[in-house]
Amino acid sequence: MIGVSITGTEGKKASDSIITMTELVLPNHTNELGNLLGGQLMHWIDICAALSAAKHNNRICVTASVDKIDFHHPIRLGEAVTLMACVNRVFNTSLEVGVKVFSESFRKGTRTHTNSAYLTFVSVDDETKPVKAVKVIPETEDEIRRYNEALQRREHRLKTRNLNSF
Repeated sequence: MIGVSITGTEGKKASDSIITMTELVLPNHTNELGNLLGGQLMHWIDICAALSAAKHNNRICVTASVDKIDFHHPIRLGEAVTLMACVNRVFNTSLEVGVKVFSESFRKGTRTHTNSAYLTFVSVDDETKPVKAVKVIPETEDEIRRYNEALQRREHRLKTRNLNSF
């Protein structure tokens, strides 16, 4: 439709922020054991989440924090890594993005959920000043659950923020 804004005043659907990235684990991505380096995975998680936040807000969003990332299963050389990101909740200038990570061995025909991560981004203008983020509208049961849980994670982050300073 010509002339219709995709950033309506009421917000945007959570599903409109979904980003899916797939990467192949190559030798330069691995440690001596042939497993994907944790730092490489964190890099991919940050990129995928940043794209989701930017897609939702139609502007640059910068990483403010990354919650704990647990490595449940190693990801091996030659496997495909699929990252799926979606905006969970928007606060004022900040928004939480959730990322799920799956490894897949095409030879073995297996797919494993290896990681989940939550990142907080801040929506910024051209001078990198924080600006109000576009509201998110959760529609499905899963989106509503993630929306509600995001508030609990935010409250925990704010409560523990000063406890973690040096």
